[in-house]
Order: sequence, then structure tokens, then C-alpha cells
Amino acid sequence: MVGDQSDMIARIKAVLPDRWFGDVTPVLDAVLAGPGLAWSAVYSSVQSAMRQLRFRTAEGRWLDALGKDFFGSAFERRADEADDRFRFRLLSELMRERATRLSVRRALLDLTGREPDIFEPSHCGDTGAYASISHGGGTSLAYGAAGGWGSLNHPFQVFVTAYRPDNGVNPGGVGWGGGGYNLGQVSYTDMDSIRGRVTDRDINAAVRDVMPIGTLAWVRITG
Repeated sequence: MVGDQSDMIARIKAVLPDRWFGDVTPVLDAVLAGPGLAWSAVYSSVQSAMRQLRFRTAEGRWLDALGKDFFGSAFERRADEADDRFRFRLLSELMRERATRLSVRRALLDLTGREPDIFEPSHCGDTGAYASISHGGGTSLAYGAAGGWGSLNHPFQVFVTAYRPDNGVNPGGVGWGGGGYNLGQVSYTDMDSIRGRVTDRDINAAVRDVMPIGTLAWVRITG
């Protein structure tokens, strides 16, 4: 195997003059076993260090350290979160689009798994109109039918309704409250089902971190 003790012994022997030794060298092999083991450990350490320098291959506390280097304390591993899941979130955050309406949608969708509602009072595509006008067979938004009440008195502001994710936690338990065993939406649960949950603070931070400077987001969290 590349880099193990036997490989290192063979590499050292390869640079020694052939005429010094015979074909079978048990004494020489025993002498070279010491430095071979040491160089094998060095090689293993170097390979491990190389893996820990990249998001895609880092593990454990080294992955945590990379996350802290890039995002500080604003983006940390959740309780009991596996390396692969944390790595996915780090890479998504590293390449995340920012300062656009789409970035707000994607940030919340990635975090909660649920589509947010975004309303800009100065955006005519959100507010509709008093009458519907057909354009090539299509119909615009109409007053009382879709959209919301627009206003130019709220420039650079957006209203966001974010929905909490379904964490799979069932507070009903089994056999009490309004449920019964194997009846309705009840199931066994334990503490593992609530570890690493997305909090309202996480949702607010997700919106804050992608909003452009000089704008204001009013966030309502529900669900």
C-alpha cells in the first residue's frame, strides 16, 4: 500500500547501490524498519493535513475550523449534525447568491425546505392593479383577486413570511391527548428528533445575511 511501512522500506532500498546487498536482505530490512515506520507516519500526517484543508474532504473539528475561518461564529454546526450535512450547508452558504429577491427565497428554502411568501409594496408584480388587462392571451393581476396593497411610501422594503420547517416532532405522543395508538397523526418520539432544529433566530439570520445594505425586511415566522 502506498505510504505504509513496507512501501517506505522499498523506497529507501531503491536508492541504495545494488552491489552492496544481495537479493535477500533480512538484516537490512530490519534496520530500515525504524525509519520506514517514521516516514510512513509522516506521509500519513501529510495526507491527512491535505484533506483537512478542503471543505469537501475535511472532517470533524477540522471542518468546524474551516467553517469558523470563513463565517466566524455566525454559521456553526448544529447539535449532533453529521459532517456531510454540515459540509453541504457550508458549501451552499459559501456559494450563495446575495442581495437579490431570489437570494432571500433560496436562503429560506434551503433552510426550512418550505417556500416563503415575499411581498414588495413598491413592486407592481406583487401588488396587482385595479383592472385586468390581457396581453397575448395572458391576464395581469387584478384588484381584489391577487397581490397585495401597494405603496411607494415604503421604498427598499420587503415583507417576508417564512414557514418553520417540519422537524418531524410529534408533541401528541402516543395514547394521550387527542390521539390513540396507531390512530391519527401520532407516533413515538425522542430527543433525537428535536436536535439540530431550525430556530426562528436561524430564519431571521438567513434573511438578514442575504439582504442588500440599505434595505429593510419585515419578517413574519409562522407554521
